[in-house]
Amino acid sequence: MRDLLRPLIVAPMAGGPTTSSLVLAAAEAGALGFLAAGYRTPEAVEDDLRSLRGVPHGLNIFVPMAAPADASPLERYRRLLQAEADRYGVDLPPLRLDDDDHFAAKVELAIAYATPLVSFTFGVPGLAVTRALRDAGCSVLVTVTSADEARRALAAEPNALIAQAGAAGGHASTTSPFGYRGTSAAAEVLAAVRAVTDIPVIAAGGVASAADVRALLDVGAAAVQCGTCFLLADEAGTRPAQRAAMLSGDFRETVVTRAFTGQPARGLRNRFTDAYSAAAPIGYPAVHHLTAPIRAAAAQRGDPGALNLWAGTGFAAARPAPVADLIGALRD
Repeated sequence: MRDLLRPLIVAPMAGGPTTSSLVLAAAEAGALGFLAAGYRTPEAVEDDLRSLRGVPHGLNIFVPMAAPADASPLERYRRLLQAEADRYGVDLPPLRLDDDDHFAAKVELAIAYATPLVSFTFGVPGLAVTRALRDAGCSVLVTVTSADEARRALAAEPNALIAQAGAAGGHASTTSPFGYRGTSAAAEVLAAVRAVTDIPVIAAGGVASAADVRALLDVGAAAVQCGTCFLLADEAGTRPAQRAAMLSGDFRETVVTRAFTGQPARGLRNRFTDAYSAAAPIGYPAVHHLTAPIRAAAAQRGDPGALNLWAGTGFAAARPAPVADLIGALRD
């Protein structure tokens, strides 16, 4: 496992930013990139795995969440969002409570392609899954946000853990979304997770400079994972509207919100987060599907006000450049 890791990891960023070109460029620059399987069809994931054969890389898979026992908070939120649907001229879909994101098929692809590293987000895969992956030659990583989550993850016999701080952009991998506030820093979560295990721990969240990387490696991180730094990379598939928003100077802070997907996630504060964060229920991926047409219409208009502009606390340091240059800056 330790032989597979490189000090710098380009985080999987689902929803478009992560591309096979981004992962390949990371490998060529001496870092390690993770494909993001989330929201993608198995066929699309397989295309990327095929293109990266022989290239050091990882694959991130979402662990399915149980459907909520009570759908009434989601129904209330759907009614509240009708004003947004009217604003953008779209129809709100019916509530979609069950969606495993093709979990089994994506695990089977990782096994078939003997993907070097396979990470999991939103929970802990079953022991049968992790053993099947390891038998196929894959190293398994589980993303956690606390020492308690780390202890539970160890039951799956992972090769390593990813300690995700609240400062990270995008979805928090917490399995306790009700109490999650996203206030933790990377060094804090790294120390808490390392205290309960001897397996390698990767630090993630809020990393924006070479000094940040060095500091986390110096206190015991097996590697440092960065995502937001690469959102503006030439090879990233980040939406034009988000690129423009990040470069505009109009967005000054990030917030943790459930408004877009029903799972706590950090992004740039905008009109939608201000209007709906307080009312948004826990309920991933039902809320994700519910807001999808609104977000798609906003993206088409180039309107960042209703987009999930995922970004970590270090977003101001992101800049447009080839991946190789961005990796070089994080090593200086």
